[in-house]
Amino acid sequence: MMHLDTYINDLLYRYECVIIPEFGAFLAQTVSASLNIKNQTFYPPKKVISFNEQLQNNDGLLVSYIADVEHISFEQALKKVKKETEQFEALLTKGESITLTNIGIIGFNSEEKISFEPAKSVNFLTASFGLARTVSNSIKRVEPDTNVGPIIKPAPATPFMKKRTAYQTVMKYAALIILAIGIIGYITSDYQLNQIDKQNQLAQEEANKEIDAKINKATFIIDNPLPSITLNVTKQNGDFHIVAGAFRIKENCNTKLKQLQKLGYNARKIGMNKYGLHQVVYSSYNSRSEAQKALYKIRESHNENAWLLVQKLK
Repeated sequence: MMHLDTYINDLLYRYECVIIPEFGAFLAQTVSASLNIKNQTFYPPKKVISFNEQLQNNDGLLVSYIADVEHISFEQALKKVKKETEQFEALLTKGESITLTNIGIIGFNSEEKISFEPAKSVNFLTASFGLARTVSNSIKRVEPDTNVGPIIKPAPATPFMKKRTAYQTVMKYAALIILAIGIIGYITSDYQLNQIDKQNQLAQEEANKEIDAKINKATFIIDNPLPSITLNVTKQNGDFHIVAGAFRIKENCNTKLKQLQKLGYNARKIGMNKYGLHQVVYSSYNSRSEAQKALYKIRESHNENAWLLVQKLK
């Protein structure tokens, strides 16, 4: 039996959405650090996991990851995932719950709707790795001690201290004079360097002018020019698109596009949808009737999961 929860665990560390095709999606939302004042507990930033049964379209992320780990084809991995989801649905039909390790529990609530209770044992936010909740002891304020001893007055300055103070004053002014001399020298050298740079720049401009004049006088003659080529490019139009798939990983989208083009379909990419998935279509049509006829043939011969998207592209 394939441990689907293990693969979902791995992906939740790196992605915000992991979809189980034809079953639902696990969403990871990052929340900031928090402090519970009542029990003086600090909680680090984390990912809160939720489940959405409406997101069921295969984006290729989970299936591709399983195929890579188990060294099998994409189709074989998809069959394994489908078999696993059938077992999930059978358990839910019997009224039992599904426990996914470190992710949570899926079941039906009192209103016969799917509910999800996330597990709290694992933090999927990699930036918080090694951080655990911390309990801080309350701080006790200490009143200042009012019993202060007698104030000791400083001893009067002696003649030796006065002589030392005069010596320090002389040394301070000497240091200032040396610093001023250094600054003047730096400014003078910087001015000279600027003058040299200006002269070099003028010389470079004169050289560029001479080169430009020689290029303008030159004449280029091509004895055997190449013949002109005419390309017939057909641009697809229409607001009715037959969708082959939507992928979170762009590389999977490009792979699907190449596969369809090799099979002779006029496939293309139409950009990302509102869920951030890259979409590939078999073709686009100007009328709904043409698109539905083509969709019927594609479902019969190639992909029973293909569907019709009505959208005006920019």
